[in-house]
Amino acid sequence: MTIKKKLFVLLGILVLATAQYYLASKFAIRHETVSWLDASRNREVVVALAVRRDVEMKAIAGIQKLPVAIVSHGNTVRNTEYSFIANVLAARGYLVASIQHDLPSDVPLMTKPGSLYVGRLGVYERGLKNIFFALGNLKKLMPDADYDHLTLVGHSNGGDISMFFAQQHPEMVRRVVTLDNLRVPFVTSGAARILSFRSNDPRFKTDPGVLPDDQTAKEAGIDIVPTDFQHTDMSDRGPDEVKEKIQSTLDQFLSKEEASNLAPVVPRKPVIDPRAMGP
Repeated sequence: MTIKKKLFVLLGILVLATAQYYLASKFAIRHETVSWLDASRNREVVVALAVRRDVEMKAIAGIQKLPVAIVSHGNTVRNTEYSFIANVLAARGYLVASIQHDLPSDVPLMTKPGSLYVGRLGVYERGLKNIFFALGNLKKLMPDADYDHLTLVGHSNGGDISMFFAQQHPEMVRRVVTLDNLRVPFVTSGAARILSFRSNDPRFKTDPGVLPDDQTAKEAGIDIVPTDFQHTDMSDRGPDEVKEKIQSTLDQFLSKEEASNLAPVVPRKPVIDPRAMGP
């Protein structure tokens, strides 16, 4: 990068830092939707991006690297319907990539009792391919980011994709945040910090063996947060009070994680009293 370009970028950072609060809150986060064709699968992969403009400029200037968060949607929910999560992450300086995993041409999600992960293994494997394909293209589009220590966030089936990725590629995952994933057993090695919101919804039951017992969760540094939320309310479609409580708890979780950045993994106390998570 030329000296002139670096000075221009730094000037932009200064302008953004001194902007009025209203303008900063309205325009600080840049949103963009990109679409790539995975020729090997003849499959379109659409990704909604969110990044804070001043942090992006610092990354371009070589001052810092952007942490990366991958958001995976639930079944029948669009990738764009988790803005309440994407905005929290982007506000904290993350490059957020919300991937559209399902296409209209895909076979509807089915369950097969007795099969591995209730017959959804192929869906999780497809999700992994989508994530890796998106990461490969993001590295070209935005090279000034840390693609080696991912934060994975997912709702329902997207939470299962996130947990499955963490199982298969633990060396790439620093955090996993799930919103009521039901099928894939939690990673309990302690390699990744985990925060999981659990619904109180009789229509959506967690499969046996998915959640660790209390002692295992404590030793692995896993925060499981029981709530009175409905399963389908954990997206932009849900009530504001549900989204606000998830945002607040997620923000606390990230604050504690960032305060101990690169620290060894040790057992931790829950980040929030579950009794505070009523409707």
